[in-house]
Amino acid sequence: MDNASLYYDVYPRVVRANSQQTITIRPLFGHVRLKPGQEWSAALIPMEGLDGQTGWSAPQNWMAAPQDGALLLDCAFTGEQEYSLVIEGPERQKAEFRLFALEPDLFARTPYKGDFHMHTHYSDGVESPAYVAASCRKVGMDFMAITDHRRYAPSLEAIAAFQNVKTDLRIYPGEEVHPPDNWVHILNFGGGFSVNDLFREERYRAEVEAIMARLDLPEGVDRYPYASCVWCYEQIRAGGGLGIFCHPYWVSNKRYDVPQYLTSLLLERQPFDALELIGGYHRHEIESNTLQVARYHEERARGKRIPIVGVSDSHGCETGALFGWYYTVAFSPSSDLPDLVSSIKDLYSVAVEALAGETPRAFGPFRLVRYAHYLMREIFPVHDRLCLEEGRLMLAHAAGEAGAAGALAALKGRTARLYAHLWAG
Repeated sequence: MDNASLYYDVYPRVVRANSQQTITIRPLFGHVRLKPGQEWSAALIPMEGLDGQTGWSAPQNWMAAPQDGALLLDCAFTGEQEYSLVIEGPERQKAEFRLFALEPDLFARTPYKGDFHMHTHYSDGVESPAYVAASCRKVGMDFMAITDHRRYAPSLEAIAAFQNVKTDLRIYPGEEVHPPDNWVHILNFGGGFSVNDLFREERYRAEVEAIMARLDLPEGVDRYPYASCVWCYEQIRAGGGLGIFCHPYWVSNKRYDVPQYLTSLLLERQPFDALELIGGYHRHEIESNTLQVARYHEERARGKRIPIVGVSDSHGCETGALFGWYYTVAFSPSSDLPDLVSSIKDLYSVAVEALAGETPRAFGPFRLVRYAHYLMREIFPVHDRLCLEEGRLMLAHAAGEAGAAGALAALKGRTARLYAHLWAG
């Protein structure tokens, strides 16, 4: 986001493709003024050009005079893409803004930032569930889940910590599932019960053996690991959750976390609901994300439909690494759990790598990546500044500060109102 976007209120910024829309440009501070009688020029430039044209057509141009201290421009948006809007006035005043036009299916969805994979002091993390949840809002997350190793209860503790507090962060149950005698790590996001607890029941082995018996696999292949995964994903879905296949190219014990044959089998038959495309790797481990992305694109080229997520897999919010570096943007009708789950399954999500000090990068379907980069550059910085204040108050509430809950209640709905302002009605 450049300075021009800080100095002006421009709305709407996200509009419907193939529509006519009035864009309002209003200065926010005294160092930029739109005076009566001034004449400003404006140009709207489609960044990808127009369908059916192999050359660059002339942009839409206006000569406009301010009305009540603002410029009002009637713009035509043809096609789903990003647009540059440039205005020039007297005294060498000039500003550029970016807008985005969307087809109806994507326009009807809100972008929500979330993290599915985090640990607390109950497993191998550092802080309490309440601290991790509040910290998520502090860095701009709209939804999250604690997923401690083999533990479901910490995620419920995070929910309970803010149960009677009005906050816009959606906190969901979760756990990292470790099936017995199986290398694969699985995330249970949003499931209504613990899958790890079910491993103590006698039915686990019996039901997995039944799955093994009906598997079509070559002679000599150990059927148990794959059948165990199938069973786990079925349980997560039964609980209304999203079952995620974790970090297949994480290097652990001098080798990849999952044997290649088993990874290929899981990607071919897809018993999972989503792939952890971007995982929480330290800088020296980035090769693992590179391999996961390359494998994803290869599978997509073969015609596979693979829902994806990005996660931090953080083990501490104040360690200076991982936390906030990786996340998911889900394009969903709402941040309710069923909507998030169905949107991700329907391929309306991207995985984001946003290492500290580097330009964020989104991965996934081209159409969504293009839009996500616009959001990360133009919209999310404003959204995240609002979240920062809410997260600080959530931490204060978790620490027992009187009055923090009341202050949070006063802020509830700010991000929704921001989006209502920036999206066309």
